[in-house]
Amino acid sequence: MEQTLTDFQNHCRPLIDKTLFKLVEKLKAPKLLKKAMLYSLTTGGKRIRPLLTLAVLTSFKREIDEEILKMASAIELVHTYSLIHDDLPVMDNDDFRRGKLTNHKVYGERVAILAGDALLTLAFQVLTQNTPDEKLGFKLVKSLAKAAGAPGMVSGQVLDIQGEGQNLPLAKMQKMHRLKTGALFSYAVKAGLLLTQFLEQKQDKVITKKIAEHFLTYAESFGLAFQICDDILDITQTTEKLGKTAGKDIAMKKSTYPLLLGLTEAKEALGQEITKASAAIASVEKIQPTFNGELLQQFVYTLKVEVS
Repeated sequence: MEQTLTDFQNHCRPLIDKTLFKLVEKLKAPKLLKKAMLYSLTTGGKRIRPLLTLAVLTSFKREIDEEILKMASAIELVHTYSLIHDDLPVMDNDDFRRGKLTNHKVYGERVAILAGDALLTLAFQVLTQNTPDEKLGFKLVKSLAKAAGAPGMVSGQVLDIQGEGQNLPLAKMQKMHRLKTGALFSYAVKAGLLLTQFLEQKQDKVITKKIAEHFLTYAESFGLAFQICDDILDITQTTEKLGKTAGKDIAMKKSTYPLLLGLTEAKEALGQEITKASAAIASVEKIQPTFNGELLQQFVYTLKVEVS
């Protein structure tokens, strides 16, 4: 019987939540700092990024142990740091995140900034302390640093700032989102592949270059699909449903897919990226008979939205 995405999430998400709590709780740091870090870590969240990492491993029939959970959870630390900083008055100036007050509204801007800093650096501490192999740890740290830093997410955020008040052409907007949103999704998938490769090598098995290329396609299309979906929901859902301020993109004069293409064509663009991601996983299944991509297929199909 195929494992459903719901079953997978219901099993793994509590494990990720527990892992994140333990990683922060055992830190030798002021109580106020840990409280602020945990506030943003524990205010909900779908845990999509670490779940993607675990889904890749599961698709290759690899077991999820405590060590793997810690390494997979590192990306959620980075993601949460980025949300805290994004919400600051100097950035997007948001009052709500996941249906609750943003970190700086509860702990003040100074503590919020430091909580974000602490979460970011903890991610690399976790990867170096919990990897079963030094070379694997180096690859994970290098990949996450590139995805979260200037070559990835941070550059995307700068391009987003520079694009405010402009009608960016589609190619520039896609580049921005591949960096700002897609870079961490690409890392999540790559981390799963790196961990799988390490475990496969123990049995003299190899993840081929072709398989890695298909996974890269999947990750990039998933990232764009996620952003298009987010843009659509921003203007079609209420603040209560979103858990954050609806219509924020329009208010800040950001370039979005619905603004550039219209709702109908934005939905079509979303469908195209979903199709690309799905086809990439299907290609891996043809190459690797022991690989079961059903979970990864279900992940991307959760991004479908209906627009009337």
